[in-house]
Amino acid sequence: MNAAQPAIGLRLEGVTFAYPGGVVALREVSLAIAPGQSVAILGENGAGKTTLVKHLNGLLRPGQGRVTVGDWDTREHTPAQLAPRVGYVFQNPDDQLFERTVRAEVAFGPRNLGRSPEEIDADVKAALAQVGLEELVDRHPYDLHVSQRKLLALASVLAMRTPVVVLDEPTTGQDVRGVARIAQVVENLKAEGCTVIAISHDVDFGAEHFARTIVMADGRITADGPAAEVLAQGDVLAQAAVEQPQRARLAAALGLAGTPLTVEEFIGALEAARGRRPA
Repeated sequence: MNAAQPAIGLRLEGVTFAYPGGVVALREVSLAIAPGQSVAILGENGAGKTTLVKHLNGLLRPGQGRVTVGDWDTREHTPAQLAPRVGYVFQNPDDQLFERTVRAEVAFGPRNLGRSPEEIDADVKAALAQVGLEELVDRHPYDLHVSQRKLLALASVLAMRTPVVVLDEPTTGQDVRGVARIAQVVENLKAEGCTVIAISHDVDFGAEHFARTIVMADGRITADGPAAEVLAQGDVLAQAAVEQPQRARLAAALGLAGTPLTVEEFIGALEAARGRRPA
């Protein structure tokens, strides 16, 4: 459903940012994300993850350095102007929701983009179907459970069909069914060629659904690369207070080769190990 927007790349060049109280949250961060990449950003609280992604839609501006979204310098555009390019789903849905019905909440973004009533209706239906809230269109958002409000916040971004989608702790507060639904949304976005970026403490979710992993600590990027390579670096992860994914830890305990991140990869590593053992 995001095919209407052109693909765009993202770039941070030497970005440093300090909050008014003097806390330095980013320290000379340089980063490029190509169109269509899926990226998980890991790190403990205070590592700078949310500060980094809030630079992508203009909610924060660099104190030093430069941020570009496509060919736009974010210092020259407002968050409202950047909204059609970068959709941001807040960690706390209550920071995002404000309309009186589920339908109105999801329709707000497409309406502000100037779409026709027919397009808005189609966008709302498609977005709500993806998150499983299509039967709740007339409910007040704050009558929903917090896990449903998080899904509603996600739907409000999906309806805008932005080429970049940023998810801040998407699985927090979700049960197994909710996590599976969010995972399917991520896979759908990837299949459509969208750039998907997730901040998450759920290392297993990040490992299974995002091809690239970035690790942050103390406002700096300490590792960046293919997920299997980065998540194999136990010492780097430990310094950032990030655990390896469960499957990778189990594989290491069993003496399996590689860093399996999915069930299929783990089974493959297990079968390969069995094949190497003498009869």
